[in-house]
Amino acid sequence: MPKGMLCVFKELNFELEKGDLTAVMGVSGVGKTTLLNLFGILDRPTQGKVFLEGEDVFAKDEKQKAEIRNKKIGFIFQFYHLLPEFTVLENVSFPLLIRGIERKEAQERAFDVLKEVFLEEKTSLRPGQISGGEQQRVAIARALVNEPKLLLADEPTGNLDWKTGKAILELIQELHRKKELSSIIVTHNEKIAQFCNKTYIMESGNLKLLSHA
Repeated sequence: MPKGMLCVFKELNFELEKGDLTAVMGVSGVGKTTLLNLFGILDRPTQGKVFLEGEDVFAKDEKQKAEIRNKKIGFIFQFYHLLPEFTVLENVSFPLLIRGIERKEAQERAFDVLKEVFLEEKTSLRPGQISGGEQQRVAIARALVNEPKLLLADEPTGNLDWKTGKAILELIQELHRKKELSSIIVTHNEKIAQFCNKTYIMESGNLKLLSHA
């Protein structure tokens, strides 16, 4: 077993401006997912700080951090992480129920978001009864149901063929604009980065700006 401390990032500085749709590219194992987990308050940095809307998120207690994650941050993963025993509507309404919103209102709001991802006719089905592209659209709806400020997507099309993935990216792009989000997409695919207005490359524990539309 290797011993010692592994330094993933070194003197890394990154600023996401309001309204940015930013791609972070890099080879597998370079630290892209770790970076996203720091931004999403899922991992804690050993050094340094992470600010969201001017607040040092890791200065908060666990309850406050969980509340920030629930209310201000939306997550989209490569492997949808839908609850298989729940319907599409129940999966999307779940974050609202966690927040303490009454079931009827939560399901009404979930249905409204499902209409935005063109799944209003699939609400009573379970994840195993719909396609991979449809499952990812359910995951997008779940990420957006709490009206977050920040959207974090980790290889959101990595489990899909390019035609389906392109449709998912176009949907993310449209919802990003419509909902005035600030978004980060982590990917190793240059074609995906082309959907973003800024692209960074991650190398040797740091980020370099490649393009700025």
